Amino acid sequence: MTNRRSPQPSAPERWLDEHGDYLFRFALIRVLDESTAEDLVQETLLAAMSAQVQRSGESSERTWLTGILKHKVVDHFRRTWREQPLADDPPADGADDFGMDELFAADGHWDRQPAHWGNPYGALEQSQFFEVLRRCIQRLSPRLAQLFVLKEFHDMSNEEICKELDVSATNVWVMLYRARLSLRQCLEFRWFENDREAR
Repeated sequence: MTNRRSPQPSAPERWLDEHGDYLFRFALIRVLDESTAEDLVQETLLAAMSAQVQRSGESSERTWLTGILKHKVVDHFRRTWREQPLADDPPADGADDFGMDELFAADGHWDRQPAHWGNPYGALEQSQFFEVLRRCIQRLSPRLAQLFVLKEFHDMSNEEICKELDVSATNVWVMLYRARLSLRQCLEFRWFENDREAR
């Protein structure tokens, strides 16, 4: 029986060539800005060089670098969160200033049933869908986009988001709700409607 050894890690000067494109795409879908994504990848590689001696070697080099990048993205969100206007926080009077009321009847049920999305798992495999999704996320305000990314792409719990961004659980819930409704509308219009017309 042959003993499988994990591949030897490459030298730090090769990380950008071997993992740069992957790390850039990973960052871009989360921060939605090419310049910021490039900066975060650079910060990741610098942090990895200084932490290289602490690496356990149990995970692949790419997985290890991606883990560092995830922390850099969360740090970036934490920094920018405090600099952004509070326009996305729920209004004190409970008014819906996002125009979502027209989606619901007076009894709280859908006024118009959501469009059938076909096979969303098949759509996820298509690179065009990711581009449309990225554009839809870009249409969200920065705060809503960041919350959505932390929840759905980083798999953070609401409690973790509250702690990282110092925001109340109610605000997180309401803002995620608004982000998902806005994304649903955008995807229905920009992807699923076009997909049905093409059939």
